[in-house]
Amino acid sequence: MKAITITEPGGPEVLTWTEVPDPVPGPGEVLIDVTASAVNRADLLQRQGFYDPPPGASPYPGLECSGHVAALGEGVTGWKVGQPVCALLSGGGYAEKVSVPAGQVLPVPDGVSVADAAALPEATATVWSNIFMGGGTATSSNIFMIAHLRPGETLLVHGGASGIGTMAIQLAKAVGARVAVTAGGPEKLARCAELGADVLIDYREQDFVEELAKATDGAGADVILDIMGAKYLERNVKALAVNGRLVIIGLQGGVKGELNLGALLAKRAAVMATTLRSRPVHEKAAIVAAVREHVWPLIGAGTVRPVVDRTVPMQDAAEGHRALEAGTHVGKVLLLAPGA
Repeated sequence: MKAITITEPGGPEVLTWTEVPDPVPGPGEVLIDVTASAVNRADLLQRQGFYDPPPGASPYPGLECSGHVAALGEGVTGWKVGQPVCALLSGGGYAEKVSVPAGQVLPVPDGVSVADAAALPEATATVWSNIFMGGGTATSSNIFMIAHLRPGETLLVHGGASGIGTMAIQLAKAVGARVAVTAGGPEKLARCAELGADVLIDYREQDFVEELAKATDGAGADVILDIMGAKYLERNVKALAVNGRLVIIGLQGGVKGELNLGALLAKRAAVMATTLRSRPVHEKAAIVAAVREHVWPLIGAGTVRPVVDRTVPMQDAAEGHRALEAGTHVGKVLLLAPGA
């Protein structure tokens, strides 16, 4: 088969479409003929040499894919060869085939094309595992679902037009929350509004702490989903409501920042940081099972949908990386395998 390999750390030009050995499904794994994968920030970091795959994972980029079941490893039940699926990966999505633990595989939701389903696994798993509880409408507990956003609460999403952001808006609205977003420019904010965002903040022109205070009568956000890290840490704490929860899932604004513990104590607030890729297989399986139970029905009903900005041939993955780095996209950039 062919896959995108990284010849050396560097820019998009180091991504090479090349012949590699076929993967073989081990016990408990499913082999997928890939239709599409998606470009995620983690792929850019891996290409630059800053984010190695976990031990034992495929060396090729790609944290999610869609396609059809090609073969089943020993002991796998519940899936059939030829069945359309999508999957959460630890790597290897930029390839014609990939092998993945069966617990990380999902059926393609009703009403979604096989290709577009590649936009779902990483975003749904990240959003659900970080800002919702484990029950139907965010009412029961699960140790993997940490921020416990509840109906009627306010969620602030940084990067509202991103793949994660567009999914977070829709899921939060589906469970009855109020959603504020930051995004760069009126066009992106308009797209966020179309998805249901209530409070629109242009981070290029406005201070999100001030704008959120105006929109909430000074209360602030109950939950903040943050991709910036250090750059926003101090202001995120200021923007939190009493009993607020700040969840950091990205470090685009740096890794080290000052935290005012006094402000945190006064608000009885919490700061949490998580990553999905490095979780052990059993935790990923639990998250995927929760996504299938609670998110897939919303997608099947049309309440939530994948947002795809553009599709690019997989062999031209460098173009997809440039698109993500340019920051002009809304939603996901997909890579289509040859023949898809």
